Amino acid sequence: MPRAPTHLQVIRPPSAARPGRAALPAAAAATATRRIVDAITAAIVERRLMPGTKLAEQQIADIFKVSRTLVRQALNQLSRDRLVTLEPARGAFVAQPSVEEARQVFEVRQMLEAAMVRHLCSTLTDAQLAELRRHLKAEREAVARTDVAGRTRLLADFHVLLARLRGNEVLAQLLADLLSRSSLISLMYQSSHSAEQSQHEHAQIVDALQRRDARAAVRLMEGHLGNVERNLRLHPRSSDLANALQPEA
Repeated sequence: MPRAPTHLQVIRPPSAARPGRAALPAAAAATATRRIVDAITAAIVERRLMPGTKLAEQQIADIFKVSRTLVRQALNQLSRDRLVTLEPARGAFVAQPSVEEARQVFEVRQMLEAAMVRHLCSTLTDAQLAELRRHLKAEREAVARTDVAGRTRLLADFHVLLARLRGNEVLAQLLADLLSRSSLISLMYQSSHSAEQSQHEHAQIVDALQRRDARAAVRLMEGHLGNVERNLRLHPRSSDLANALQPEA
């Protein structure tokens, strides 16, 4: 698959140069690295960075005013999280998940999130339900004003919020990682699945949680994730030249 031509853009005052960066204390260096990781992850989740985008170390260093060493550490971490691909002699690129990886990501999400909502039905408090309702309201408002970045982030955060309300930070972090990869998958394979549909399905799941209807909550979550996956174009296009050049009927 050809690389997307998108590049990170740097806006620099005319007088700005590229001096050597002074070494930071260990704590400050760790904080700077985390800031880079979080910024790139957010840009992927909010669909501001496309799969295949080249992540130039010097550009990122200039944006965050840090050394290339810290940028390299951040890119290595993102590579371990499978959000970035590091290629010898070519550099770092936003990952491009394969069709098989996409299927596997959604298979894992189905298993984790079905169990999660089943347990939530017996533990969710009224205060937690109110928090979910507030989140749904924010989703609806973002969808209504066509805030693509905001609604994308909120629709993904809904699933992480459920894990946090379950009281399991390991699960929340795991889901956050899977959702970042799901965002990459959606960027590559998404077709007509609408934000409105996802938001409506989230509301149905919360209604089932409020009724303490575990069977319905599991069915709705499985259906929601199944709908997202089905609305991705996971069937590779034909590579046959004759088929590719044949006009559509």
